[in-house]
Amino acid sequence: MDTQQIFEIQSDKQFNDNCLSIFRYQYDHCQTYKQYVDYLHIDTKDIAHYTQIPFLPIELFKSQEIITSGSVPQVTFSSSGTTGMITSKHLVVDAKLYESSFRKAFKQFYGDVRDIAVLALLPSYLERSGSSLIYMVDDLIKSSEQPESGYFLYNHADLFTVLQKLKQKNTKTILFGVTYALLDFVETYEIDFPGLIIMETGGMKGKRKEMIREEVHDLLREGFNVPAIHSEYGMTELLSQGYSYGKGIFQHPNWMKILIRDTNDPLTLIDNSRTGAINVIDLANIYSCSFIATQDLGKIYPDGSFEVLGRFDQSDIRGCNLLVQ
Repeated sequence: MDTQQIFEIQSDKQFNDNCLSIFRYQYDHCQTYKQYVDYLHIDTKDIAHYTQIPFLPIELFKSQEIITSGSVPQVTFSSSGTTGMITSKHLVVDAKLYESSFRKAFKQFYGDVRDIAVLALLPSYLERSGSSLIYMVDDLIKSSEQPESGYFLYNHADLFTVLQKLKQKNTKTILFGVTYALLDFVETYEIDFPGLIIMETGGMKGKRKEMIREEVHDLLREGFNVPAIHSEYGMTELLSQGYSYGKGIFQHPNWMKILIRDTNDPLTLIDNSRTGAINVIDLANIYSCSFIATQDLGKIYPDGSFEVLGRFDQSDIRGCNLLVQ
């Protein structure tokens, strides 16, 4: 299989052809996915379009090894969680696929990383192992040719100094930050850097009370004096990301697609602009599963952009109900 061809997709037909090919490969070679599809009593020969492909509940990454038979993982990504919580594990067979995916998507949305200072304020992620976000940010920092690029754990004073320097140099700068750490920073420091790109990665990690996105972004916009707060839509179980330039509206690369399912009937897709549960097609997930039913709620807009509105209540119970009937 030519794994790199997915990054050359330019049309819906090419996307559909790749979806069907990868679906058949994963049905034949991923035991958990085959078992799930068979539970649904679906005749795979009847599937002619990606909208007909079954989506695997994301919760199964917590209890099953979602990997094609005979494959050996090069790296294992794991989700964050509190003590005693069962976390998701993504067994990545080909790390180069992940690297190709995030490098190409980053370049598409933000340009050549060599010309960008990449800063990271990600203490919770750095303090555990297995973070796919840290794997990506590590690579972007190493690829950047700006000497200021790097991590800032809790040393906010150093970050403030570096941001001032980059503003004076007029260097294009992206600051990846976990939500609570960005809020902590702007409570102590005021910086007027309208050209700065704040990439909020989500998460209070138990450090602060949960807040709605609009409230968080208003505080960060004011604190950094920037016109908008950018966001990344990614997760442990994916090898591709969507990006938002502001207002929580995301775009995705051509090898990724968002579909919306009915919250009351998980096998039924619904029309654009209606709120439902998010299904993700990630063709970079060739050696695990490319068709994932997430626990996120959202909607798709006519131009193909999408919005994430929140999470299911009791999502762990709902997501796998088809496997226990």
